[in-house]
Amino acid sequence: MPVLVEPDTPTVTSLLKAMPPGSHGVSTTDRMRAWLDQHPDEYVVVLGPDLELDDALKIAEDLRTTKPTVSVVLVVAALDTQVLTRAMKAGARDVVQADDIGAISEAIKQAHQLFVALRGPSGAKSVGRVVTVFSPKGGVGKTTMAVNLSLALCEGGARKVCLVDLDLAFGDVAITMQLFPTHSIEQAIGSEDSLDFAMLEGLLTRHQDSMMVLAAPPHPDIRERVTPVLVSRILRTLKEGFDYVVVDTAPSFDDQVLTALDETDECVIVATLDVPTLKNVKVALETLEMLNIASGHRHLLLNRADDAVGIGSDKVEAILGMPVAASVSTSIDVAAATNAGTPIVTDQPQHGASSAIVRLASTLAGEPVSAPISDDAAQQDEPAEKGRRMFRRKKESPA
Repeated sequence: MPVLVEPDTPTVTSLLKAMPPGSHGVSTTDRMRAWLDQHPDEYVVVLGPDLELDDALKIAEDLRTTKPTVSVVLVVAALDTQVLTRAMKAGARDVVQADDIGAISEAIKQAHQLFVALRGPSGAKSVGRVVTVFSPKGGVGKTTMAVNLSLALCEGGARKVCLVDLDLAFGDVAITMQLFPTHSIEQAIGSEDSLDFAMLEGLLTRHQDSMMVLAAPPHPDIRERVTPVLVSRILRTLKEGFDYVVVDTAPSFDDQVLTALDETDECVIVATLDVPTLKNVKVALETLEMLNIASGHRHLLLNRADDAVGIGSDKVEAILGMPVAASVSTSIDVAAATNAGTPIVTDQPQHGASSAIVRLASTLAGEPVSAPISDDAAQQDEPAEKGRRMFRRKKESPA
């Protein structure tokens, strides 16, 4: 999947239209490097026109030697001989003007042809994983946890993540993230036999932290028109273009939720420390076991977990017969961040709740996940990170 580095969000939206379906946009060069570390099969990096030219040329020069199979396509506001000469010397494969959409597409196509020639035809197609966040009881903070977990897995753009709001009657993902979708899952109704990734990508809404969202329908009556077959086709199609597809579900075992659970690789069950919720979760776990859903891949997340209520983690584990994978304590900061539309993992990465969610994300990913930071913080921190990299290079270079 081609990756675009561009700090200006409207420009990202515009340039991604010229790139193949599944292309990914990040706002900083550090996020690009994290993406390349996670995706060794990447074949092209597109550097947007709002990057400083000197910085873009340094990236091209660095990738020429460290990742020679990765082509660099430099997009500039105005093309002249001097820029072209400097770019070619730095190792850029192509230089195109921002308003020449056809040239951008052709440059990426040629980069893929070169990659295939250097590496050979790719083997098995990479397929992402479905993480379903479920609770049989409403009001436990399931959507808040799903949003924060998705952002943690995204890690500021290092991985490509799509959050699907499958609470089809009363989904709150969009409003929780302060998004205003122009499309939702409603526009996919009736396309069970024709749905492909390019079509589905047009229904997604981009969040500022490089994450995509498939929003729930705006009206509850649409829910009945979303068939289980469509849900299955949507999740399988999204897996073709995303590293992780996180599904926020309705608090019930309806047909759509059961279909999502059938497609699930990892299931996160959210519970709170009250007897009615634990009773419902116990029944839900027995149902999952009976249906053989996500056996060995279920993770219990305790939200608003405080021993003061008289039920501790040990007692929960004894009642439910499974270990607690993550525990998020009650905090007004979580609610305040949610109400402000800035989820806690990006608003306060060092917060205890953020740390617990990031640890769970690491478990799901099977590798360490760093706490994500907001775009503003990333841009402020980038000079410092460049300094740290220079220091490390000096330290590692032979005397």
